[in-house]
Amino acid sequence: MTLHTAEVRPDGSAIRWVELPGAEPARVYLHGLGASASPYYADVASNPGLRGRRSLLLDLLGYGISDRPADAGYSMEEHADWIATALRSAGVSGAQVIAHSMGGAIAMLLAARHPELVASLVLIDANLDPAPEIPQPGSSQIARYGETVFLHGGGYQETLERVGPQWAATMRLAGPVALYRSAASLARFEGRAILETLDIPRTYLYPSADGPLEGADALAAAGVRVVALPDCGHNIMLDNPAGFVEAVLAAEAATVSAEARAA
Repeated sequence: MTLHTAEVRPDGSAIRWVELPGAEPARVYLHGLGASASPYYADVASNPGLRGRRSLLLDLLGYGISDRPADAGYSMEEHADWIATALRSAGVSGAQVIAHSMGGAIAMLLAARHPELVASLVLIDANLDPAPEIPQPGSSQIARYGETVFLHGGGYQETLERVGPQWAATMRLAGPVALYRSAASLARFEGRAILETLDIPRTYLYPSADGPLEGADALAAAGVRVVALPDCGHNIMLDNPAGFVEAVLAAEAATVSAEARAA
């Protein structure tokens, strides 16, 4: 593994990532809200089933080992554009983007706004709809605070205590401004229509324990492979790594088959 850096803003703020060498096309791994790529993906990216392809485990701007500028807006669109700048700096195009939760929202926008960079998507329980009226732990709960209360009125510390030690371990690495503004943007995100209209192979993974996925038939009709995985919660790649690797390989096989039929 090697560490790489790309400046993505005029002020020199940089995205950093750990890279595993291998064959092209690259796989790009994007983490979720309050997370970091290496803790969530290092095990599966180095699994024998997935090893051998160039793999970039990126930390979003504001998170993990990337810079945390306090004056950035951290909208989903800005995150997508910053990732695009980093990927171009790395010489990546036509990548398979594997993205968890909020990272999936960013990946959809990346594919829509910078189509030459993304050949296929594997979305892991990604956000498809705006936040529900009753807040859930994560983006909707954070957004309910308002920025001033979150940053200066105890909301950040309450959030770290609420999410539990595992999530807090990586959430502490995020800049509080980045965490709040990302969550507020994500709470407004409407990704379902974006996903349905993308013209690339798309796979959506979700935990079977959650029950039927809302709108699954419409996604399938739009060409999205919807796959329920057992023995896992929201963090599928951590809870069921073998099932996750199998699902990613199946998504790749489906992509190759589609390309062969089109040729």
